[in-house]
Amino acid sequence: MNRDALATAVLPHLRLLYGERAGEVTARLVDLAEAHAGRIRGERHPPNHATAYLITYGDAIRRPGETPLHTLAQVLRDRVADVVTDVHLLPMFPWTSDDGFAVVDHRQVNPELGTWTDVAELATDHGLLFDFVANHVSASSDWFRRWLAGDPAYQGFFVERDPKFDTSRVVRPRVLPLFHDYQRPDGSTATVWTTFGPDQVDVNLAEPQVLLELTDVLLGYLGRGASGVRLDAIGFLWKESGTTCIHLPQAHAVVKVWRAVVDQVAPGTALLTETNVPHAENVSYFGDGSDEAHLVYQFALPPLVLHSFVAGSTAKLTRWAQGIGPVSGTATWFNFLASHDGIGLRATEGILEDAERQALVDRTLAHGGRVSMAAAAPGQESVYELNIGYIDALATPDEERYDEVVVAKALAAHSILLSVVGVPALYYHSLFGSRPDHEGMHLTGISRRINREVLDADVLQEELSTDPRRRGIFEGLATMLGARRRLPALSPYVDQDVEALDERVFAVRRAAGTPEEVLSVTNVTGEPVVLEALSGRDQVTGEERRPLRLGPWGYAWLTPS
Repeated sequence: MNRDALATAVLPHLRLLYGERAGEVTARLVDLAEAHAGRIRGERHPPNHATAYLITYGDAIRRPGETPLHTLAQVLRDRVADVVTDVHLLPMFPWTSDDGFAVVDHRQVNPELGTWTDVAELATDHGLLFDFVANHVSASSDWFRRWLAGDPAYQGFFVERDPKFDTSRVVRPRVLPLFHDYQRPDGSTATVWTTFGPDQVDVNLAEPQVLLELTDVLLGYLGRGASGVRLDAIGFLWKESGTTCIHLPQAHAVVKVWRAVVDQVAPGTALLTETNVPHAENVSYFGDGSDEAHLVYQFALPPLVLHSFVAGSTAKLTRWAQGIGPVSGTATWFNFLASHDGIGLRATEGILEDAERQALVDRTLAHGGRVSMAAAAPGQESVYELNIGYIDALATPDEERYDEVVVAKALAAHSILLSVVGVPALYYHSLFGSRPDHEGMHLTGISRRINREVLDADVLQEELSTDPRRRGIFEGLATMLGARRRLPALSPYVDQDVEALDERVFAVRRAAGTPEEVLSVTNVTGEPVVLEALSGRDQVTGEERRPLRLGPWGYAWLTPS
C-alpha cells in the first residue's frame, strides 16, 4: 500500500467533509488502511464477460440440521456450480427488522445463519459480494444504545432533531415520520433522524469518528474474503439543512474516499452503490468513471424490460438503451431484473408515461401483488416499487397457468439482461423459477415478502428436475450463461449499438465490426417475427439461422457465419 498516494487521493474529499480537521482525519484513515492491508489476502479481479452474480440471502435455502450458509454453499456446489461466478450475500449480520437491513452488529455473522467459517466455505467456489448497510443501524445496536446512554466514545454518532434544521425538502422512500423518539436511560427523550423507519437509525457522517468506524467495517469485510461490497442506501449518508438530503456532494465524497481506500489496499475490489432513484441521479455515482463506484445498479432496466413485455413494444427500452454505453475501463453497470426488493419505478421517471407506469401497476395488482409508495416530497406520494415476482409479472394472470409460456417469457427477458453492457446479476428466485409467496406476504403484512420465500434445499433439488417451470428456467439460464462465458464481446467494458429493427424485438450489437461481434435479438411478443436481413450462428443453440426467425418470445445471439 502506498501511504502517500492514498493520503493525496482522500485529502480533497475529507476537506469537503471536515474542513480544518481534514489533515487529522486523513492521517487516521491512512493508518487504519495500512493496519488492514496486511490482513487482506487473495487476488481480486475486475468483472469480465464470464462474470455473473447470484443475489441471495444467507438463509434463502435451508436444510434441517445444517447452518443455512453451509446449505447454500452445498446447493451451489452441487447444482449451480459455475452457472454463476459470484454470490451477492444480502445482510448476513444480526438484525432486528427489515429482513436484515436493521443491523445490530456489522462485524458478526448472524448465528442463525452460521459463522465466518461458513462464509469462507462459500468463498472457496465463488467470489463474494458483502452487503454494507452504512447509512443506519438497528435501534437495538450497541452503537445506538451507548449513544443514548451518553457514552463519550459515541458522541455525535446520530442526528438529533434541531429546530433550526430545515427538513422541508427532504426526499426519502418512506411515508413514515422522519424523526422518532427514543428514551435515554435517565428518562429523557432523544428525537432522532430515521430515514427508513423507527428501527433503522441514521448514523451521522458529519462526525469523523463515524467515517473511521464505518471504514474499519468495510476493510474488515475485505479481510473476511469479500471481493466486492454493496453500499446500501448510500445516497442518504449526509444531512444538510434546506436540501433534499440525498445525493449531496458530501455523500459522493464518502464513496470516493472508500474507492481510494479499496483501490489501494485490495485492487480489483468492486464497490457497488445502491440508489433506487431516477436514472440521471443514479449514474452520478460513477463520478468521472475512475474515482467513485466500480458498479452502479441499472435500476431503469427491470421496469423497462417489463414494460416491453406488457406493451408488446420495445420502443421505450430501445430509445433509452441507445443512450447507455460503457462507462470506463474500471467501472460498469450492475444489471438485474429481480432483487430482494420490488420492481422500482422511480428510475422510469421521464422515460415512461403515466399511463405506461399505471399499466405496470395494474399488472402487479392483477397478480395479487402490492404497490409501495414513497414520499416524493413532504405531503406528496408516488409509486416507489411493485411488489410481485418478476417472472410472474412478465405474464398475464391467464398466461401464468401455462408453464411453457412463463418459461419462454422468463428466458426472453433474461436474454436481454445477459447481453446488454454491464455485469448481470440474477436473484435466486429468478434463477430457480420460483413462484411468488403470497402467503408469506399476507401472514407478515410485509409487501416485499412476496419475493423472499425461503426454499427447502431437498425440495428444490427435486423440483429442478421434475417441475417444468423450475427446470425450464434454470436449464435455459444455465445454457445462456454458458454461452455468455464463451463470448468476449459481452465484456462489461465493450461498446454496444442498440438497433431499432422492429418494435417487437430488442436488438443489441456488441463489439460491432470486430471478429468477436455478437448481435442479440429478443422477441417480446407472442407472435412470430421474421427478420430477413439477419443471419448467423446462434451461440445459444449452435444453430445456423438463415434468415432469422423468432418464435413467440424467442431470442438468438448471432455471430457472423
